Amino acid sequence: MGKKIVIAIGGNALGNNLPEQMAAVKETAKAIADLIEEGHEVVISHGNGPQVGMINLAMGELAKADPDNPVAPLSVCVAMSQGYIGYDLQNALREELLNRGINKPVSSIITQMRVDPDDEAFKNPTKPIGRFMTREEADEMIRDRGYDVMEDAGRGYRRVVASPKPVEIVEIETVRSLINDGQVVIAAGGGGIPVYAQGNHLKGAAAVVDKDFGSSLLAREIDADWLIILTAVENVAVNYGKPNQENLSELTPEQAQVYIEEGQFAPGSMLPKVEAAVEFAQSGEGRQSLITLLEKARDGINGKTGTVIHNSKN
Repeated sequence: MGKKIVIAIGGNALGNNLPEQMAAVKETAKAIADLIEEGHEVVISHGNGPQVGMINLAMGELAKADPDNPVAPLSVCVAMSQGYIGYDLQNALREELLNRGINKPVSSIITQMRVDPDDEAFKNPTKPIGRFMTREEADEMIRDRGYDVMEDAGRGYRRVVASPKPVEIVEIETVRSLINDGQVVIAAGGGGIPVYAQGNHLKGAAAVVDKDFGSSLLAREIDADWLIILTAVENVAVNYGKPNQENLSELTPEQAQVYIEEGQFAPGSMLPKVEAAVEFAQSGEGRQSLITLLEKARDGINGKTGTVIHNSKN
């Protein structure tokens, strides 16, 4: 029997520019189509870390060159990233499904995510966005633009911004309606456009919601069976990169908490993935999360690879 699956694609997996993205979504579409072909109901979310950083930088350069164009707020940059990533992704998936004789509509929803303006994350920016930089480039960004910058899991330096926890998906009823109509839905891109309520008005927040927590909330709100978080490694590991590295095939919330307290997972990298996976697995009976490579998603839900996070009480 088919399962209802939310599959979260990392922004880094979508390439660093438009030509790379157009090539990447073709491979992504094949892996997603495999799941749909097996009879699963799939909802897609995606990251936007590299993309939103580049959009923000480009809009900043435009504002410098033309004073009549103010700097675009970060929330607007997230909306732009949802549009152009969703456009490429939905077209690639539509084409792949039609190539397999599957006539199933694919839709991208510009999705707002309500956050708490008093979230402590606004005082402690941790979410990496934009491209990787050298130490010298990072120092220049700190000096010239006042950006917060941090080293990202040994891969270089990146700008970091506030990453508040998502509270509510504003367009959730639209998402549910499209799913019930049999469509493949792309939603909560980049974690959703961060907004907070001012009466009936939704005001954009200077932040980027982590796509893993946004995906976890999306999965809970549509009553999914699986949350699949795709990343650059086949398994979650402890002692990562060391001679005694251990790849994990399964993980309970209790085990995950021990490893988190030991500092086994890098903040802004594997840590939010594990935390979001645990959050979903604990949210209801029979719910499971999987962390693995894109091309291993189908094998993962069939128990052949990846790291499965399940509630020990299930």
